[in-house]
Amino acid sequence: MDFNCFKAYDIRGIYPTSFNEEMACAIGRSLAKLVNAKRIVIGGDIRNSTESIKQSMINSLNAYGIDTIDIGLCGSELVYFASAYLDIDAGIMITASHNPKEYNGLKLVRKNAVPIGIDSGLLDIKDIMLNKQLNDSVAVGQSSTSDITDAYIDQLLSFVNIDKFKPLKVVSNAGNGCAGYFLDQLEDKLPLNFIKLNHEPDGNFPNDVPNPMLAAQKKQISKAILLNKADLGIAWDGDFDRCFFYDEKGQFIDGYYIVGLLSEFFLKHSKKTEAIVYDPRVTWNTENIINNYKANPVLSKSGHSYIKNAMRNNDAIFGGEMSGHYYFRDFYYADTGMVPWLIICEILSQDGATLSKLVEEQINLFPSSGEINLNIKNIKNTLSSIENHYKDSPDLQNIYYLDGVTMEFNDWRFNLRASNTEPLIRLNIETRNNTSLLANKKKEITNFILAIDA
Repeated sequence: MDFNCFKAYDIRGIYPTSFNEEMACAIGRSLAKLVNAKRIVIGGDIRNSTESIKQSMINSLNAYGIDTIDIGLCGSELVYFASAYLDIDAGIMITASHNPKEYNGLKLVRKNAVPIGIDSGLLDIKDIMLNKQLNDSVAVGQSSTSDITDAYIDQLLSFVNIDKFKPLKVVSNAGNGCAGYFLDQLEDKLPLNFIKLNHEPDGNFPNDVPNPMLAAQKKQISKAILLNKADLGIAWDGDFDRCFFYDEKGQFIDGYYIVGLLSEFFLKHSKKTEAIVYDPRVTWNTENIINNYKANPVLSKSGHSYIKNAMRNNDAIFGGEMSGHYYFRDFYYADTGMVPWLIICEILSQDGATLSKLVEEQINLFPSSGEINLNIKNIKNTLSSIENHYKDSPDLQNIYYLDGVTMEFNDWRFNLRASNTEPLIRLNIETRNNTSLLANKKKEITNFILAIDA
């Protein structure tokens, strides 16, 4: 078996070479052994290999004595929801998210959507696969199906007041992933007008991979917003656990500022002191909003398993990453790509301002570079070289290592970290109301990194 498919947060590889039915079944049984499962819920995305993998896993788990509940075509968040709603012991989502069509993989959770990542169970599963016998059981488990769509939709709508919605015009891009089907279920309940792009689920991904960060997809949705004079645009990845936003001008909005809008929404409506979880890549805007409401800031390492654990440990009402992952206490501390845009639509309906206007002040106060990804041969050397280069700066205020290296100065800061999913180094820079300083530091640090690695 090729264990290179074990990543930081999930299992993912090319089907059927580095990830296939045999690997999936062994992982499923090892998960069952790890959590002492009696019942496991399984769902899957639209990829062409998903159904074969799912049926093999169901048969394998049943033979191992585990009851399985198949919830059908879904996004990752439905497995998170089902793991609590159906009161089962573990959940398995078959997906490769935004990867090309030849990929597939698994996302695993314990009961109540508790994540399983490299530091919270994946290595144990690998160890069980390598060292334990996973033989068939004398008692055969039962296989059943369950349609949880209505309950899931009700849960989503509990976050907003539909009566406050105005008939906004919304451009949506499902990327031919799974989001389109569930958007249709919501559409009948909302006074919104949708212009749908790449809407039908199709595992061949006829309109490119479901990755909203690709330049061609950004251009397509931006053009549709301007053509239809829409109020906003929304895009999802393949399993729609992430969502991305565009304003009425067709401009992409960095997830950093959406974290700010959503934080303010919850803090404004809460009657008690709340905690907000965020990651160290860019922080000043989020911290400014948290401080304005005298809430509790909780800084966490990047990545969904770390954020979710911080959410649970602090009973945080909301958590967010600039990568488009948004987490909610009332969604079992898990991420969902549907709740964020529902809340943004309520905010737009009530505030009366355009989306560009709502984020304008945040962007002006704390302009950021967006994530700059660089292919680097020696990541460890690059991190230490950058730190040594800047550590004697007279305006250095703080340095910490929660996730890579973060250095904060009087008027600017940066975070430099190795990717957990790709052979890249990721750089984020922000300043205090100074776009020229941002441009200078972006050029300065990028050139320095490339020179180190040359």
